[in-house]
Amino acid sequence: MSVDSKQAPSGPRAALKRQAIVRAAREAFLREGFGVGMDAIAAGAGVSKVTVYNHFGSKEALFTAVITEALDEPLGSASAAGLEGLAEADDLRSAFIDAARTWVNAVRTNQDVIALRNLVAAELHRFPELGKAWQGHGPEGHHPAVAAALRSLADQGRLLIPDLEAAIIQLYALLVFPHIVFSAYGTAIDDGLTERLITSGVDMFLGHYGPRGD
Repeated sequence: MSVDSKQAPSGPRAALKRQAIVRAAREAFLREGFGVGMDAIAAGAGVSKVTVYNHFGSKEALFTAVITEALDEPLGSASAAGLEGLAEADDLRSAFIDAARTWVNAVRTNQDVIALRNLVAAELHRFPELGKAWQGHGPEGHHPAVAAALRSLADQGRLLIPDLEAAIIQLYALLVFPHIVFSAYGTAIDDGLTERLITSGVDMFLGHYGPRGD
């Protein structure tokens, strides 16, 4: 059965069922790994296995949906709100550092996301389309709050950003990628170094993209 052969269910009730399926699948994958049965996922969501397939078509597609949603979590409402406020901040550096702390802390402490990221690494050889699906969102599509904040600052002339896509990836590289790499090896960056990476990372980003002469 494939979602390619027919359109997935739509509408408010279908959306609620889809959310329930993704939540149940996430719990099941974290508990049992990718080998968990679709029957168990359907039972956890309170729906039939047919309903699960109607929405996702395959376990691989469902796993991709779970991972994509989970990897977006670190930039949740708190850090998104901090980023959205950058355009109005009088002290851009201070506000940027505060927003970065919230974002990085979420990346470091969300154990479910860390576990799911490691599960992706373990399962990627089984279906490389997972990586393609994630890449397909693009840097701007993953976290629109980041793109919106940088675009607003560029529109105001407070930052000079000729290539938004590159700037988003560079910001990730400075702030969150080090923690993702360390967690993949079962270790972590300590609090002191984390703070230094945040402040120096923001300074490097603003130094590169700030108006010349500032």
